[in-house]
Parts: sequence; structure tokens; C-alpha cells
Amino acid sequence: MFGAANLRSAGNRKTMTVETVSLNRSHGGMQGVYKHASRETGTEMTFSAYVPPHQDGAKLPVVWYLSGLTCTHANVTEKGEYRKACADLGLIFVAPDTSPRGQGVPGDPAGAYDFGLGAGFYVDATQPPFSRHYRMWSYVTKELPELVAANFPVEETRQSILGHSMGGHGALTIALSHPARYRAATAFSPIASPSQVPWGIKALGGYLGDNREAWRKHDTVALIEDGARFSDFLVDIGDADPFLKEQLRPELLEHACARAGIPLTLRLQEGYDHSYYFVSTFMADHLTWHAARLKA
Repeated sequence: MFGAANLRSAGNRKTMTVETVSLNRSHGGMQGVYKHASRETGTEMTFSAYVPPHQDGAKLPVVWYLSGLTCTHANVTEKGEYRKACADLGLIFVAPDTSPRGQGVPGDPAGAYDFGLGAGFYVDATQPPFSRHYRMWSYVTKELPELVAANFPVEETRQSILGHSMGGHGALTIALSHPARYRAATAFSPIASPSQVPWGIKALGGYLGDNREAWRKHDTVALIEDGARFSDFLVDIGDADPFLKEQLRPELLEHACARAGIPLTLRLQEGYDHSYYFVSTFMADHLTWHAARLKA
């Protein structure tokens, strides 16, 4: 899809319009930004999608990318440096926003960056006032895949997922919860166990309430402890990341995977921080990892 399109939602049979915001040719493919009215969030949502050069009628693997705190679709779209690798490997690359936005969407009461707007944590909130709009789990795992499959040349049996920071948390938890859907899952600087670190305790408590049992399906380490499995993971973290010891806690993921027998390639990259300078440096490595599994 390189223009506007109409489709019917299987969930509520409501006609939804996908509007093209921008299109730019890159590496022989097309980088687009799109918006639509979301049935899950009750807001307008924006996402970006890169479609590599391909033959008419071809169906391509799709890689889903989840961004981190304070980000929109634009951060990875403008700074991620993924298009050359996606063009070479034949991968569609889709990046949604990190939260609902717009009039009536509540943010952090204190105006902080780590909760509310730009910080949806890829969960379906159950606590008011967030439960009305903050349905990012259902948006990312249900609504957006339906929309993309209806409008882009996606091979639905070949999907993978990756993310950065808060999005790394989301990518790993979603993969563990849908192991038959995703053929690969990787992460940059993920929050490995949000139930045990300040960012996650604030977010999961605010969105899901005080019952910590409800948090476990949104915690990679807890999911593994509770029996969830995935084929293998690749995780990159910079050893100069200022959030490494307090918020990311990769050793918790390493121990959980070791106990569960999940192959984990955990790379601590010397001198790199938490930024997109780091992400873009190793993006091609991750996409090559995904392509090998998507095309196997």
C-alpha cells in the first residue's frame, strides 16, 4: 500500500481508513508513514513501514520494531539505519508509536517521561484513567498486524520482532507469549525484568494495579520462570549505558535463560551507551539474525 486504503476490521466490522502521511524512496524501496483511527486505543495512531524493492505479487517477511521511552515511530525511522539492510535482505520493517496520544489521553500526573505519553510499556492497562486508551498490547499484537497484512505485501507466516529499551521489554515478552507467530526475537538494551526495577514497578503498578501476579506476563524473566519458551534470543547492551545496572539488569535475563535452557546470545558492547548511535551500529547484525530465521 502506497496510498490511502480502506479495510474492514475483523474485530468489530468497522471500516477503517489508513492515511498516507509521507512517502520517500530509499535503497530502491519505499519508506512510508501512515496514520489511522485505532479501535483498540480509541485514538489516531501513527506508524512507519519500509517496504524493500520486490517483484509484483511477492510476499515478504515482516519485522516489527518496538521503540523505547519518550519515542514515537520517528526515532527509529530517522535514526535506526535499517533500510539498507532491509533492502538487501528483503524485509518489511514496521515501527508503531509507543503510546496513544491526543485529546483526552492521560499522561503522567507529574509530567514525568517514564509513564503515560510515550511510555505505554506495551500492556493493556486495567487501571483508570489509563484503561480507556492504553491498550498497546492488543494494538501491537492484534490490530496493527491485521492492518499491515491487509495493506502491505506481508507473508504472515514469516514474522519477527525486536525493540529497544522499553521496546526491548515489549519485544521479548510478546515473543515469549506468541512463540508460534514470531520466528526471531532480539533486543537492544531491554528492561529485562520490569517487576524488579524502578521504571517497570512504576509503569506496571500504574497500568495494571498492585497485584503483582498480573505483572508477570509483562516481565521477560517472570514469563520464563512460569514456563514460557522461545527458540533463541540475541541481546545487545552497551557497557557505557547509564541505565545498565539499575534499570536493565541483563544478568537477570541471562540467569533465567540459562535455567530454562533458552539459547541467549548476550553481547555487552564496549563503549556504547543507550542511544540510537548504539542501536544503529548493530541494527544490521540484528536484521541479519532475523533474516536467517525468517527465511529458513
